[in-house]
Amino acid sequence: MRKKWITYLLIALWISGCNASSVNPTVTSFAQEPTQSQKVKSTVTNVPTLAVQPSPTAAPQPVIWLDASLPEGLLNQMAHQNLMRSESQKEKANIWLEPGASDRANVTWVYALVTPFSSLIEQIGFDQLRNWWQGKPDEQAISIFVTENTARALEPILGKFSTHHVVLKEKDELLDAAWEKRDVLAIIPFEQLEPRWKVISLNDQSPISNQFKIEDYPLAVHYHWNSALFTDESLELPTLDSNRDGNKLTVLVMTGVTALVRATAVRMEEKGMTYPGEAIGDWLRNADLTHISNEISFSPNCPDPKMDPYPLIFCSKPEYIELLESVGTDIVDLTGNHGVDWGRDALSFSLDLYRSRGWAYYAAGENLNEARDAVLVEHNGNRFAFLGCNPAGPAYIWAGEDFGGVAPCDYEWIQQRIHQLKDEGYLVIFTFQYFETYRHWVEEFERRDFRIPAGAGAVIVSGSQAHHPMAMEFYGDSFIHYGLGNLFFDQMWVDTVTIPEGTRKELIDRHVFYNGKHISTELLTAYLEDYSRPRPMSASERVDFLKAIFTAAGWGPYNP
Repeated sequence: MRKKWITYLLIALWISGCNASSVNPTVTSFAQEPTQSQKVKSTVTNVPTLAVQPSPTAAPQPVIWLDASLPEGLLNQMAHQNLMRSESQKEKANIWLEPGASDRANVTWVYALVTPFSSLIEQIGFDQLRNWWQGKPDEQAISIFVTENTARALEPILGKFSTHHVVLKEKDELLDAAWEKRDVLAIIPFEQLEPRWKVISLNDQSPISNQFKIEDYPLAVHYHWNSALFTDESLELPTLDSNRDGNKLTVLVMTGVTALVRATAVRMEEKGMTYPGEAIGDWLRNADLTHISNEISFSPNCPDPKMDPYPLIFCSKPEYIELLESVGTDIVDLTGNHGVDWGRDALSFSLDLYRSRGWAYYAAGENLNEARDAVLVEHNGNRFAFLGCNPAGPAYIWAGEDFGGVAPCDYEWIQQRIHQLKDEGYLVIFTFQYFETYRHWVEEFERRDFRIPAGAGAVIVSGSQAHHPMAMEFYGDSFIHYGLGNLFFDQMWVDTVTIPEGTRKELIDRHVFYNGKHISTELLTAYLEDYSRPRPMSASERVDFLKAIFTAAGWGPYNP
């Protein structure tokens, strides 16, 4: 920029010099010695020549006009740069930022269509959303909550808003107002996402996806610099950053019980090692980080599996690890009760298998210190610390000072370690292998213990123990899920043992982190088939299931 102003200045000086020569030329002859009077006259003549020479014309200075309808985050970004003078009136400025085509964009601002996490609203078409925005008659219309700033910023995309369906709210009251109504929509800038919102896809695109294609997404406003005085080439304007950068986003999928034994193992022997993951494998593989809670140790001495549900002493053949490889495992949760069923040698053998594949593991180890401490993982600048423990026992599974096993729960130590990790900038993920139960709702003793790591600063607290999916809650800045249910386990024995139908229903939590913050959680729902192979729930199955889970969470009632 400075070089360009210097160029303008030199051009102005050259022009002014030419003008001065033509206005007042002075001719002096040196052919003869001038008389005294000629010397005086010459001296007098030269003075006004210098006096009338005009000053260089100053190059025009860029003055920016910032429209109040620009996104608040973008206005704040410009204010912090403080590189140029700005004007509140467009007429006094010579540069402004305005919406336009994506191919001319200097910066793009991404918005998210959301609804409260407790809502059962799942899908909205963009044309439908735009019609509601503009107030067109529709008996199925849903209210849309926005701030006035967002409403103005979205007019280039959605048109003029109508207060018939659009409800203006202050930013700090938007979330609570939406939760009070529950079955409403809202549109917010991407940077204002938080887990109590559920993000709704548009045109099969979601801004919280790690496969997001902004060119196919309708709620993105593209801004470019415009000027009547300058060209793009003649200006070096401040670099503006979008409110969404895919290089700062991490998707973590967390799952429930994996136990590659009994009927599940029989089906793997019959139909192939990867058979159980065929229907839901993409959910796991497409995550940046995939968490598997594998309760069973591998052993080279493990016998052939049987369909019989008893006895409850388990091992997995080493070749079964192919299933975990096929679904993209990154982190193995070892809080389970059956990790040393086949002896501590089987646990050590399993740890070697994980290490050789570069997988992180936690909550079990070769000794107590390894078992209880965190495993640290980093992705796209997001730093994670995974911790877990098992309070349920039996006691012989717990690790000791000089022998391997599973981490017991020392709540005082856990709180201190979480505080330390949080202070170091880690997002703490804590999992429990808690006391087993077969219900959706949560008892007070469960709430008490799960809130301990949450209160210490864990952003996610998850129950890995549950064969039966359970409710969840938002506690302070933490998301607590008391039990996800099974992932790969054969619990369809409803005719032979006292296991309810609920063990076939599964939750997979897809957590999204951005720039060091937990910003969203999506609930993926599956249904166990053939003793081994979960499949995505149908739309009606999913709605009925979520109604039951959300009612247990205290967010009901819901219409039948």
